[in-house]
Amino acid sequence: MAARKRASATTATDTKPSPPQTQTTTTQIEPPIAPPKKGLIFKFCCFFSIPYFYLLFQHYKIERDLKRSILINAALSIAGFFLTQRMIPVASRYVLKRGLFGFDINKKGTPQGAIKVPESLGIVVGIVFLVLAILFQYFNFTADSNWLVEYNAALASICFMILLGFVDDVLDVPWRVKLLLPSFAALPLLMAYAGHTTIIIPKPLVFYIGQEVLDLGWVYKLYMGLLAVFCTNSINIHAGLNGLEVGQTVVIASAILIHNLMQIGVSSDPEYKQAHAFSIYLVQPLLATSLALLSFNWYPSSVFVGDTYTYFAGMTMAVVGILGHYRFNPETGLLTGTQDGTLVNFYLRIFGPKSEKSLCIHLLLVQALGCCFCFMLRYFLAGWYK
Repeated sequence: MAARKRASATTATDTKPSPPQTQTTTTQIEPPIAPPKKGLIFKFCCFFSIPYFYLLFQHYKIERDLKRSILINAALSIAGFFLTQRMIPVASRYVLKRGLFGFDINKKGTPQGAIKVPESLGIVVGIVFLVLAILFQYFNFTADSNWLVEYNAALASICFMILLGFVDDVLDVPWRVKLLLPSFAALPLLMAYAGHTTIIIPKPLVFYIGQEVLDLGWVYKLYMGLLAVFCTNSINIHAGLNGLEVGQTVVIASAILIHNLMQIGVSSDPEYKQAHAFSIYLVQPLLATSLALLSFNWYPSSVFVGDTYTYFAGMTMAVVGILGHYRFNPETGLLTGTQDGTLVNFYLRIFGPKSEKSLCIHLLLVQALGCCFCFMLRYFLAGWYK
């Protein structure tokens, strides 16, 4: 969830009779949101695209048809980036008219803390993502494709989660209900899943288990359902700073793309390659649309993403892989950790007060280091990509 305080319902309707209005009364017009931070997005694109396209075109010899599908998906994703960036200011005006806005609690006591920030803009990202994913079927899947059923089931689960996330933004669903929502949204994918139910045993444990591959049976589907719950709520909980929800999605999605590309490059099994390409087809649009949202959500944020985005991003990453509060000191402009048991507060207690922008950058670097650690862990447990 975003670092915000929703407007109280009492502000929308006043029980006191309003004074008679004259004909000269003018309609209040909300100021436009700040322009996107294009420089930030350009820097990240340069940082990520160089190693990604080096692996795609130079380092690995990837089949022409598979490379063509990845590039078509990338072209659609780029178009989705510009479409999302164009639609967010339009959608912001509509959500402000409907009273879907909040105040940044991390800027309370400053002029920025009194500005109405449009809420639930993750709905724009979710809609554009679904349109891109559906259009991509025309270029890549045929009517008899083995992957078409699971691909559409994945889109159904993501669409279901976007709907539930928007309902949560509007109705403010209790936490005990939030934990169950991803379980329902994952049902289409679980029912359509017809893949393997085996796992590869890490090399250090093969000696003790006696086999390299273990079939989990129905337990594997239970694991998939729990994974959907974990991914969705982990992004929703690790939030509360401008740019943190979208930023961590961008970091993790980038690592997923590089991992899948390396797996495709070293594999000789066509089915295995298609499975990792399936992941790329969903993560590239997620990354592109999230970057467009990040250009508005980065510090100082001009829009809030809402639970719609966190649920959508978490479910998307669960598919491809199948509240914290702080005290703000307006005098120093720094956030100070409380005793709440969130990762953000833990980081503040260990390393001391930080500005919101600095704290978000530090947490994203920790997330990036976590992704690097996963690559190293894979090397020690299963060997390198070869």
